[in-house]
Formats: sequence, C-alpha cells, structure tokens
Amino acid sequence: MRARPSGAVSLLVTSVVLTALLGPGAVAQSAPDEPAPGPEAVAPALVDFSDIPVEPPVQPARTPARELFGADCDTEISGSQVTANCHNSYPETDLVRLHVECDRWWDLDGDGAPVAVGPAGRVELAGRCWKEVRSAWVSHERP
Repeated sequence: MRARPSGAVSLLVTSVVLTALLGPGAVAQSAPDEPAPGPEAVAPALVDFSDIPVEPPVQPARTPARELFGADCDTEISGSQVTANCHNSYPETDLVRLHVECDRWWDLDGDGAPVAVGPAGRVELAGRCWKEVRSAWVSHERP
C-alpha cells in the first residue's frame, strides 16, 4: 500500500473547509428579483471626498532606541572582601569603578580607580573593609 501524497490530502481538507464556510451563505442568498431584507437595503452610502484629509495624520514621534552601553558586573560580598567580575559585551570601551561602603563609622569607604574594559573584555575588581561591608556597587563611565 502506497502512502498518499500530502498535496492530495491538503487539497481534500481545503475543499471540505471551504464547503463548510461557503455553504450556509449560498443557501441564505435571496433571489435576484427580491429586495434584500433589513435596514441595510437602503440606498448606497455616498462618500464626500472633502471629508478625507489630503495627508495622512501625523504619527507620534518614536522614542529613541535604548543605547547599548555598559559592562555587566556581578558583585560578591564575602565577609569584609568584595569582588566584582565585569564583562563588556558591547562595542564601546567602558570604564568601571568599584565602590565599597563599610558598615562601621570608623571604617573608611573605598572608591577604586577606573579600569577600562574593552569590547568583549573581562575584568575583576576587588575591594575590602576592615570589618563588615554595608554595600558595594560598580559605576560605569565613557572614556
């Protein structure tokens, strides 16, 4: 026994679907000499061309595309040590800088020197406090 070609099957399915969709409409049509029933049997609508604007309506201004810049950095705090691993997946160089805020009032906060991360480059930044770390973040800057 041979398998049927898929073209014949799709043709059969298409004809069944079209018959189901068009069949009720063909039965419901009235004879050509009878007027159409209902309120839509009124005279055809007229279009006044002066009501149609000459130019299309003004489109709202598009919002500018978000600028793709800035390395993606993961910051990890372990006790009094802070490590940030940054990867720049964009075509522009990013200057990254690690900022560490210490928890104790007498402990000095630290702001690291900016480090350039080129396109597709990676860098690891490190900082620390004498005791506990309150927060740490990485800032980004254009060279």
